[in-house]
Amino acid sequence: MTETLSLWQHVEIWLTAFVTIALFSFLYKDNPVYKFAEHIFAGLSAGYYVGLIAQSVVWSMLIDPLAASFTDNWLLLIPGGLGFLMFSRLTPIGPIPDVSWISRWGLALVVGVTAGIFIISQLHGLVMPQVRDTFVSLDPSQGTLKFMTALMSFVGVIATLVYFYFSAERRGALGGIAKMGIWFIMIAFGAQFGYTVMGRVSLLIGRLYFLIHDWLGASVGSLFR
Repeated sequence: MTETLSLWQHVEIWLTAFVTIALFSFLYKDNPVYKFAEHIFAGLSAGYYVGLIAQSVVWSMLIDPLAASFTDNWLLLIPGGLGFLMFSRLTPIGPIPDVSWISRWGLALVVGVTAGIFIISQLHGLVMPQVRDTFVSLDPSQGTLKFMTALMSFVGVIATLVYFYFSAERRGALGGIAKMGIWFIMIAFGAQFGYTVMGRVSLLIGRLYFLIHDWLGASVGSLFR
């Protein structure tokens, strides 16, 4: 890095490098420096998400609409009130008695609505596309590669479903198909694990690049120029 950095940029780079190295120190063993960096990360994350939710949800979706037109948006008081009731879990506080049971009303609504939305989204986003893609054309005239891919997808789905079929004893053909389903499941888990490792390795490369290029190259290197 050839550009001149300001004092604040130097401080920012050194703080980032310290936290990065402190987290890497866990590779040696659990130590107070690692715990200090871990607590900083947890505290900053909690503070950031509290501010984000307050701005994007409470202020933007409740206070602003009510302030703009209370008569048109007064129904927002219902979810707002239920959300406010969740703070009752903090009781008892001083003279306020223990009324934490009131928070169950808001929690019940959140759990019910979230479950309903999640089920529908999973049904339309995962289940139905998987069912649709399973019914593929097995016409060999479409080409060897496409035919083998379609056949493998069809056999893999059927074998995996048979593996999770526990209403009959796995003997004969049913047992063989179930064992084939185990192979497909292991291949899928291995591919997913490899994808996860690749993502984590890319994060590691990014941190090492920062330490070598930004920290050592710009901050430490400038001390000896």
